[in-house]
Formats: sequence, C-alpha cells, structure tokens
Amino acid sequence: MRDYFGKTTAVAIALMATTSVAQAEDVEVLHWWTSGGEAAALNVLKDDLASQGIGWQDMPVAGGGGTQAMTVLRARVTSGNPPTAVQMLGFDITDWAKEDALANLNAIAEGDNWNVVVPAALQKFSTHDGQWVSAPVNVHSTNWVWANKAIMDELGIAEPQTWDDFVAALQAATDAGYVGLAHGGQAWQEATFFDGVAMSVGGPGFYQAAFVDLDEEALGSETMKEVFDRMATLRGFVDDNFSGRDWNLATAMVINKEAAFQLMGDWAKGEFLNAGKVPGEDFLCFRFPGSQDQVTFNSDQFAMFSQGDAVSAEQGALATAIMSPGFQIAFNKVKGSVPARTDLDASDLDACGQQAYEDFKAADASGNLFGSMAHGHANPASVKNAMYDVITAHFNGEFDSAAAVAELVTAVDIAK
Repeated sequence: MRDYFGKTTAVAIALMATTSVAQAEDVEVLHWWTSGGEAAALNVLKDDLASQGIGWQDMPVAGGGGTQAMTVLRARVTSGNPPTAVQMLGFDITDWAKEDALANLNAIAEGDNWNVVVPAALQKFSTHDGQWVSAPVNVHSTNWVWANKAIMDELGIAEPQTWDDFVAALQAATDAGYVGLAHGGQAWQEATFFDGVAMSVGGPGFYQAAFVDLDEEALGSETMKEVFDRMATLRGFVDDNFSGRDWNLATAMVINKEAAFQLMGDWAKGEFLNAGKVPGEDFLCFRFPGSQDQVTFNSDQFAMFSQGDAVSAEQGALATAIMSPGFQIAFNKVKGSVPARTDLDASDLDACGQQAYEDFKAADASGNLFGSMAHGHANPASVKNAMYDVITAHFNGEFDSAAAVAELVTAVDIAK
C-alpha cells in the first residue's frame, strides 16, 4: 500500500508542476486513455482542437478504470488548481457536481440541442440539478464477447447463442490447446464479466432490482447464486497467468491467436483495429449469450471544472467539439465505441460499430439501456467497490457461490 500511494502522490506532484507551463489558450485535460487504441482515438480530439488554434496540455494517468486518475484529480482540486477538463464516468461526475466544482454548460447544450439527441440514461450523469456539467464523448457497452475468427473456423465453432453454447465453445478451444478465455485478474475486469453474466441469467428486471435498486431480495436470490455459479465456470477457462494482467494484454492474446475469447467492453475493439485487424475477417463481436437484446453501458464524458463565473472560451470549444456530429463519428470509429448522440448516420463505422450503434438506439427505445454496475453507472462508488470485493474474492476461490451471495448482501447493506 505504501508503494501504491507513494507512486500516486509522485504522479500528482509531477502533474501539478506541469501546469505552470500551460498557456492560456490551451486546454489541460486529465484522462486515462493510454493504450494504443485509446491514444489513437484521443488524437482525433486533439487534432480537432488544433484546427481551431487551441493547444492541448496532456495529463495521462494510467489505469483502465480511472481510479488512479481520480486520486490525482483530487490532489489538483484540493490545491486550488483544477484541470480544464477531466475524463469521468458515471457517479464520479455526480459526486463532483454535488461539490459545485463543475461548470454550467447549459448555454452550449441548449444551442446544440443536447437535450434531444442524448438519451435520458446518459443525461442522468451529464446533468445535475438541471444543469449540464459534462459532455458525453461516447457510449461503450460492456456485455460483449470478442473472438478470434481463425480459431472458431478451425474448430468449427458457430457464434454461441446460449450459455450452454458458449461453455461448449470455451471447452472446444481449451481442448485444442488454446486459452479458452483471455482475462486480466483485476477486480474491475471480473466485474465486467459479471455484467454480462447477470444480465444473461436474470434479464433486465433482475439487473435493475439487484444493481440499480439494490433490492435485498434480488441480491440474495437463487438467481444471484446462479450468476456466481456461472462465474466459477468461466474461471475454469482462464489461464494460470491471469493475475494482474492489463485488459489490453488479454485482448492481445485473442489478436495473436493465443486465446479464443475475451469478455470485455467494446473499447477492446480499438485494440483490434490498432493492430490492423478487420471485424468479420479476423475477429468477431457479439453480445454475451442471453443478453442479446440488452445493453449495459458506460459513457466516457468530459466534465469541465469551474474556473470562474462563466465557461471559458476554451472549455466551450472543447464541449462543442466533443458533441459535434463529425467528431462523434470520427472519434468513435477509432475508439471502438459508438456516438453518444442518437441522430447520426453511422454508415462510416465498421460492422461491429454499426451493430453496436443499432443495439444502443434500440435499447434506448425499448427501455433496455442500463448503466453498467462494473463501470460506475448503476450505483455510487462505495457500493460498486463493495461489489467488486465480493466478486473478485469469489472469482479467486475465497468462498463458494452460496457464501458469495451472503457476502454480497452484507457488503451492499454496509456500503449503502
């Protein structure tokens, strides 16, 4: 623990030192997009602003879930020197808005009609007390399976439609000498598994009750035990060296034909694209079997920190650029996600992107668009972290499924 906090503090101090060289016309942006695909996507935004004469002061903080970035942010804000804008997820935005730390973007939002083109499920986090406080860059969904097509073709595996189909496919890949399921042993990655498994087992009503409403009966149900049972089954197809592996390294196992499948949000597609792979030819994307009609999502957003009575010209330019139709398509084409707006022509996206965009719009229209528990869009951080602890402990064999259910009920009750 001492080493972790020492490194975090050192990063915070170094980042504070860089702010003195930022020019007035620059935007200083804190984010955690550091993998190859993510960095390539971020360059789209940098180039857009550069074309307007606005410079970019980069503040990358590595860490897939953004936890370390939020630690650095707290240090900056506490010192009275917040960045111009910060990449944020879900309830983190809400928490900062409650502290009156975020700028009011209503004038920009009203001028560009954000209220109409952004789904209510996203606006839950983009707005606070009637004020727009962040601009959604994209929509990622978490209940995806990524597959190496060459392995599937070699073994005669069809796209799994059910849980039993998927288990059979994992077993076939394992029997052939491949890693069945590429995984990085980090709590947020195991929680990402849990998103798809829970939606598959219990459906939308169960997901809403257990992870959004935090209903004790749903949390302690036989349905939840079945979710943990299936997580234990998945654990049996993970290789022995999974502990601590970053998510993009697990993606690389699928890209390099070492593993057949990965359960990961659609940011994984950016890694495939960055490696020159083509959807439908080199890799396949499909919803976790049993959750084909639902979308569990997270949305990367840029919150603008208040730097006076009005939004600065640079912040306004950044927010406008983020929400422009051209940028939304260009950025998400590279990132692997889909636009946060529902009114765009997505024909320029690849096959996986077009499918994801149609799924997103259909889920919004049908009421099946759910904030991801694993990525801070279903419940506040305290509850999410309590769930993380139970899910990862069970995945690592600390207790069986029945005990995990009881632990989950207790952990959520304490965290609420």
